[in-house]
Amino acid sequence: MAEHRDLSPDALLRRSELAAALTEAGFPIAPATLATKAVRGGGPPFRYFGRIPLYPWGDGLDWARGRLSKLVSNTSEAA
Repeated sequence: MAEHRDLSPDALLRRSELAAALTEAGFPIAPATLATKAVRGGGPPFRYFGRIPLYPWGDGLDWARGRLSKLVSNTSEAA
């Protein structure tokens, strides 16, 4: 797989590829977590090609960035 920097935002990735690209981009996530979120909700948007879920890279990266907290200077600010 190409490095995430080389991916077009429209590139469609399989679940394992998205997990690897997000992890490389600094958002560690397992394919199993994405699978759980696909069933329960709350994960990145995807579409099906037959039975195969495909995730647009740009949407997956936006989803991961959206899960970041605001900047904090100490742990008590995070609450």
